[in-house]
Amino acid sequence: MASIQLNNVSKAYDSTEVLHNINLSIEEGEFIVLVGPSGCGKSTLLRMIAGLEPITGGDMYIGGQRVNEMRPRERDIAMVFQSYALYPHMSVERNMGFSLELRGAPKEERTQHVQEAAKVLGLEPYLQRLPRALSGGQRQRVAMGRAIVRDPKAFLFDEPLSNLDAALRVEMRLEIAKLHKRLSSTMVYVTHDQVEALTLADRIVVLNGGHIQQIGTPMELYETPANLFVAQFIGSPNMNVLPAERLNEGAANSIIPAQLREKTAQFGIRPEHTKVLEAEGCDETLPCHMKGKVVVVERLGSDANIYLDVERMGQFLVRHHGDINFDSGKEVSIHFDTNKTHYFDQNGDAIQ
Repeated sequence: MASIQLNNVSKAYDSTEVLHNINLSIEEGEFIVLVGPSGCGKSTLLRMIAGLEPITGGDMYIGGQRVNEMRPRERDIAMVFQSYALYPHMSVERNMGFSLELRGAPKEERTQHVQEAAKVLGLEPYLQRLPRALSGGQRQRVAMGRAIVRDPKAFLFDEPLSNLDAALRVEMRLEIAKLHKRLSSTMVYVTHDQVEALTLADRIVVLNGGHIQQIGTPMELYETPANLFVAQFIGSPNMNVLPAERLNEGAANSIIPAQLREKTAQFGIRPEHTKVLEAEGCDETLPCHMKGKVVVVERLGSDANIYLDVERMGQFLVRHHGDINFDSGKEVSIHFDTNKTHYFDQNGDAIQ
């Protein structure tokens, strides 16, 4: 395993710059997730680390060695793609060991490495099968095994679960997390799925428009987002964001502290940090901060999402634990956990 260092790295296609002065330090054995919307530059950044895309500016180091002009095969990086890219005519065993075969490694060495990787990934019963006889999750494990047998300095994952159904994605997330713990290898993982980011990462790098918005642990990004983009991108469902001016005018109780009112342009509260009460159900322990009308209740089993229409604010979402029997059109009161509120200035930056 090896550390990865990016110093003011940029990427441009002709006159169009898609990554701007990226500074990122990845420690040995760390699991880093690059997350952001489509087109933010996360896959391009991963391909630059792999050497599949040239760097326009800045410097990149892997294991302390500058790799700007180094070819992909010289970087000793293993990459797992969205597509499994398995050879259909080769058995699982040969697919996994083919890179060692190309290097001229003896058959005994190839067999040993493949057997070790198959044991880690639970593929031992399938080594003689062809890829067409495997499920999607099993094929992705073979692709991961092909990377493991190389014993690389780092693993790069480019949205490896996006082709799987929901149940398999959950299963493979667990497999990747367990794999990281077993191997203690440096891993860089690209996804647009924030659930994958939150559950897998040691640290998350949030990208937007080719710029890093914030780097931190999953809970740092969830609890202390640096700006409105991170606040609304991290967390499911999305954070409610309300205009501060209207909120101060219409709130039954003051929500924004007096010392922050002049600076605050937007107020944020996550759906899980709110409660809905009967219209007259507030008291000193649960003060009412707003009133609204129920539009839709989404029942999710253990939780329910309650969509409300709040006068002059628009749509507002409350995450309620358990079932709830509020009909559409019912007037309710809304209580905020004032210890979990967020404040943003005119530029969208968080006010700490």
